Amino acid sequence: MTERFDCHHCEESLFGKKYILREEDPYCVACFETLFASTCEECGKPIGCDCKDLSYKDRHWHDTCFHCSRCKNSLVDKPFAAKAEQLLCTDCYSHEYSSKCHQCRKTIMPGTRKMEYKGSSWHETCFICHHCQQPIGTKSFIPKDNENFCVPCYEKQYALQCVQCNKPITTGGVTYREQPWHKECFVCAACGKLLSGQRFTSRDDSAYCLNCFCDLHAKKCAGCTHPISGLGGTKYICFEDRQWHDDCFNCKKCSLSLVGRGFLTERDDILCPDCGKDI
Repeated sequence: MTERFDCHHCEESLFGKKYILREEDPYCVACFETLFASTCEECGKPIGCDCKDLSYKDRHWHDTCFHCSRCKNSLVDKPFAAKAEQLLCTDCYSHEYSSKCHQCRKTIMPGTRKMEYKGSSWHETCFICHHCQQPIGTKSFIPKDNENFCVPCYEKQYALQCVQCNKPITTGGVTYREQPWHKECFVCAACGKLLSGQRFTSRDDSAYCLNCFCDLHAKKCAGCTHPISGLGGTKYICFEDRQWHDDCFNCKKCSLSLVGRGFLTERDDILCPDCGKDI
């Protein structure tokens, strides 16, 4: 007795007929196409066993239906791009959607490397230093007057030189007495503290933080012996080579303020007229 060989679905004999195996089960062509064939995205018909099934992101096409949605040219074995569920050849895609190079104004083709900066795009080979004309690539660059410069060229052409270290200032400089400084080079001449953004003063062409200036150069108050900085509009009284803070210029005996008043002296002390009567 001959063993039967039937379609797994309709159970019709497959002897002498074309069949397709799926997961080790045989199917006649009609059953296989009904049960398993993909539907073509373009024409909506099943993709039969005698046709190539071209797929992209779970979508399927007959090879004769796999074409550009704009120009209708075949995309079989050709590069393509997808936009809004449509397949486009590279020419149509670049015409519709690709950015233009800021330098040469030509299309930057999909899949090619490009450089982007502040909303503009360049071919990698077009993104070059304005001075030396060498590609910048992933190296640091500095924009100036709508042009881009590699750091060495910018420093040679435009960067100011720090008066302290004589090296170029590319970012964050400080101007003091009309001369350029790096922030990290502009420091107190006594303690080395950074002065950028801090209150400071100078003496003999050197800059000092307030504490060092007061300790080194400020006159001492004859009343409290603390320095009189004279900064920020600080008022003080001078008399016979001595100085006082306004708040310290008081009668030695009764502590009455003598600012704007007459006063007497007894040795190193200052006295109001009333206390001076007892001298």
